[in-house]
Amino acid sequence: MLKHFFQNLNKKKLKDPRYLFLFDDTPLDEVVVFDTETTGLNPKKDEILSIGAVKIKGNKILTSQKFEMFLRPTKDIKEESIKIHQIRNIDLQNGCEPQEAIEAFLHFIGSSPLVGYYIEFDVAMINQYTKRLLGIKLPNPQIEVSGIYHDKKIKFIPDSTIDLRFDVIMKDLGLETFGKHDALNDAVMTAMMYLKLQNITKL
Repeated sequence: MLKHFFQNLNKKKLKDPRYLFLFDDTPLDEVVVFDTETTGLNPKKDEILSIGAVKIKGNKILTSQKFEMFLRPTKDIKEESIKIHQIRNIDLQNGCEPQEAIEAFLHFIGSSPLVGYYIEFDVAMINQYTKRLLGIKLPNPQIEVSGIYHDKKIKFIPDSTIDLRFDVIMKDLGLETFGKHDALNDAVMTAMMYLKLQNITKL
């Protein structure tokens, strides 16, 4: 009930009716897995450098339906950030304007539920742009893979501390990690993680 109230409140704030499709009913058996690379970890002041996403339909990762865009930041990327994501200032000289990337991303996700690893951060980063451009936060349902993993794991080892690091979860699920760390690869690996968790009952 409360969730429905806040969703309607969010919808009323929408500045551009062309994006009403974000509030449509969620499509059956489809989710979008996404990840961002950013200049830092503060959604209030940091910027998105790249967005990677892939769709899952039923029990399949649709690699033919993937999304990847690089954004041109308003200021130089700090060295400590470059060490994490390996994206340099020179790599983004031909990046697109943030508005173009966010609009394309919204058309890609539609009203689909969003899946991610620590998705709250990635959604908060996207929201900083959507609030400026459209007056709203992303209305899409959110699914956290580390939460699914934790809930399945804790059933069999109660009162234990569950290691929720990305590489640890991948290894425990018997999944291979990709060498390159970027938004699209991380989205694909998270999609693999999500599907594996959907199809197993015991860890």
